Amino acid sequence: MTISVGQKLPDATFTIMTADGPAPLTIQELTAGKKVVLFAVPGAFTPTCSAKHLPGFVESIDAFASAGVDTIACLSVNDVFVMHAWGKDQNVGDNITMLADGNGTFAEALGLTLDARGFGMGLRSQRYAMIVEDGVLTSLNVEEAGSFYVSSAEHMLTLV
Repeated sequence: MTISVGQKLPDATFTIMTADGPAPLTIQELTAGKKVVLFAVPGAFTPTCSAKHLPGFVESIDAFASAGVDTIACLSVNDVFVMHAWGKDQNVGDNITMLADGNGTFAEALGLTLDARGFGMGLRSQRYAMIVEDGVLTSLNVEEAGSFYVSSAEHMLTLV
């Protein structure tokens, strides 16, 4: 079952890259007392994700901050080294938190997995964006297969 607006996000621990190497980051640490825009992509370095999805958020960092967003986070079912390399490639700096959901446990807990085995990619996350306030889901925008609109930075800016 897919998570619903008004529900608290399930417990999860992601891996992020720090100056000291890979480190855990819990959903509580990410969202406690904050307004967070979290968007998920099927895979780092994939065409739409690299050409449109992540770059849209990179270009809109100041607009999100002006709208009261404390944190922007990008999630993918990739390992921390891939997420770190993708973040460097996309020049996210410290502006976007790159979350590795390496085993897809968060995607599964949300009910938002994508079966990409037909493409040799295994189980991944669906493309979506959400707004979370102090750990509670206030907006969820899941893309239809092959679409890219409701999870875009442009659309999310209309909701924050």
